[in-house]
Amino acid sequence: MYIAMNRFKIKPGSEQAFIDIWKNRETHLDTVPGFKEFHLAQGPSHDDHTLFASHTTWNSKQDFTHWTESEQFRKAHAGAGGKSQNIYLGPPQFEGFETVI
Repeated sequence: MYIAMNRFKIKPGSEQAFIDIWKNRETHLDTVPGFKEFHLAQGPSHDDHTLFASHTTWNSKQDFTHWTESEQFRKAHAGAGGKSQNIYLGPPQFEGFETVI
C-alpha cells in the first residue's frame, strides 16, 4: 500500500473556505485504478496558519504515479488555486510513504 499526503498551510479565518473547495471539487479518483480512499484532515491552528493534510491511499506507488500522469489528474487539478489562491501560505508540501508493516 502507498500513502500520499499533501500538507497545506491555510491563512487564519480561511479554514471553511478551504474545506468547501475540497467538498465541492470533482476529484475523479473513483475512476482511477488502484485508488483506495481519500481523507482531508485539519490539524493544529497557529497564529499564522492552520495545517491541513490531504491523504490518499493506493494499492501501490505505481498506481499513485499513474494517477499523477493521468487525464483524471489534470482534470482534478485544472482550477487548483484560482480565485481562492489567497488562502494558501505557499504551495502544498508532498509526502509519500510505502507501507512496510
